Amino acid sequence: MEFQMWAVFAFILVGLVFYVFERAAMEVTSLGIICALLIFFHFFPVIHDGVPALTPGRILQGFANPALITVLALLVMGQGMVRTGVLDRGANLLLGVGGGSLTVSLLLILVAAMAVSAFLNNIPVVVIFIPIMQALAHRYGRSASKLMIPLSYGSVLGGMTTLIGSSTNLLVNSALIEVKATPFGFFDFTIPGLVMASVGLIYVLLVAPRLLPDRSGMADSIVDGDGKHFVAQITVTAESKLVGKGAPGGHFSVLPDKTLRMVQRGEQAILPPFEDFTVRPGDILVVSATRKALGNFLAEDPGLLYPDLEEDRDVPGQVTSGGRWLEGGQALAEVMVAPASGLAGLTLPQIGFRYKTHCIVLGLQRRSRMVRERITGIRLRAGDVLLVQGQPDDIAALKRFRDVVLLEWSAEELPVLDHAKRATLIFITVLALAASGVVPIVVAALTGAAAMVVVGVLNVRQAFQAVDPKIVTTIGAALALGVTLQETGGARYIAQGLLTTLGDAGPATILSLFFLLVAGLSNIISTKTAAVLFTPIAVDLAVAVGVEPQVFAVAVVFAANCSFASPLGYQTNLLVMGPGHYKFIDFVRAGTPLIVLMWIVFSLFAPWYYGI
Repeated sequence: MEFQMWAVFAFILVGLVFYVFERAAMEVTSLGIICALLIFFHFFPVIHDGVPALTPGRILQGFANPALITVLALLVMGQGMVRTGVLDRGANLLLGVGGGSLTVSLLLILVAAMAVSAFLNNIPVVVIFIPIMQALAHRYGRSASKLMIPLSYGSVLGGMTTLIGSSTNLLVNSALIEVKATPFGFFDFTIPGLVMASVGLIYVLLVAPRLLPDRSGMADSIVDGDGKHFVAQITVTAESKLVGKGAPGGHFSVLPDKTLRMVQRGEQAILPPFEDFTVRPGDILVVSATRKALGNFLAEDPGLLYPDLEEDRDVPGQVTSGGRWLEGGQALAEVMVAPASGLAGLTLPQIGFRYKTHCIVLGLQRRSRMVRERITGIRLRAGDVLLVQGQPDDIAALKRFRDVVLLEWSAEELPVLDHAKRATLIFITVLALAASGVVPIVVAALTGAAAMVVVGVLNVRQAFQAVDPKIVTTIGAALALGVTLQETGGARYIAQGLLTTLGDAGPATILSLFFLLVAGLSNIISTKTAAVLFTPIAVDLAVAVGVEPQVFAVAVVFAANCSFASPLGYQTNLLVMGPGHYKFIDFVRAGTPLIVLMWIVFSLFAPWYYGI
């Protein structure tokens, strides 16, 4: 099988070149590798006991691998947690308990991100915490470039502590099952993982920000999207929490991030200052706020922001008399009144915007002057930007409405806070079932993902949108390469080569150097590829030196996650590149010392902990 073995090495090398230099999309490269393996082993089969060992079913079985199914199910569950605002609201609470100290606030946010990453896929966690880090940087006058890489590193360190904390961990476990080795339990490497994460946290908190550049950009001074303020109006009902409240200086303590511009009380218009003003039922408050602040307010109390909703003219199937949506997910988007638009010179009630488009205008932004009147009384102009809400299909249909220009980048689905309890209950139940071993992890995760859809946290479209095709194809290709590497004897060949090179070194030395090798390569290739390719090698090395295979497999878990020195190895690094204004060298500068630190900690703790 020597010919087939070297052919697999060639496939791996070519695949790595395409991945690293992005010669094609990752999905295309991954599928190309799989097709190449299928064709090659059809004409040059590997025969074991007179039977082909690498049939198409064997090569393609990675797509039905429990690790892959678990990763995809966790992505769907993570999307449910994001959509219901559970993570977002919890993260925002941390900004209020920092005690005025940047270090304390940063520590709380990083610990929270690490804790959540131990049980959820890192990608949605980082997406949620990026605006929190931006707010933290803005509050303390620091550049976001000092904080974004620490966020990515913290999420990766947290993912090292449990079996489901990272797709890398699940793939190593799956590869162990493939080679007939004992798989990991849910908390089998939690203790060494916590030791490494704790040491890494100290570095990320105290050292990494000092190594990172103070590279400010336009986005550093902006916390909420692009910082635009929209004029919106709030209709105060008798049961509103605003009744009886004052607004000294135009700011309500119960309406954070919103500035009061005017109050319409019957025929009377109340203008600043508002020192003696007290809210009454029936008041219409004209406020100025960013899109994010309005979106958060809308998610918590949808009925208050809808201007001029007449009870007898609701859009069938969309709005009730209280202004609440009956069905379907909701989204926010921005549209600009087009030049020569038929809307120019008309007010929203005159236009009948919500009857023509099935979308409601929540706010208006006009750059030329400060608006101090109800948006239902404002005559629109070309160039005005309207903040609109509607079902995703209705938002998309605005592209065909010639009087406005849909700013497609602005479309964003609203959180559904009334489903937050359901999502949290499902998530906690899945964790309890998986951690206790009552059912296999893949069963618990897949059932939890299905439950998110059944109870209405997500619809089928949103669930499928959470499934990243890059993850599906890359993991499938990595597992196919791992299988062929094992069956052709490539894993054993590399293991014997390492043993020959290391000579008479003891198991602890071999374990340490093996960790360093995998950690280095995980920054060149993806962590998932490193996990799948090196697990069979780890098992053969362990057998050769007389150590339990799990010990070397743990080294693969931690080392493959050490993709700190490159944005290519781990997707969370790519996520923070834009908000942090980073260059490739920034990851090298901050990540290389962390890799060395993790190597030293593992080399000292693991041999003692595992008794080798």
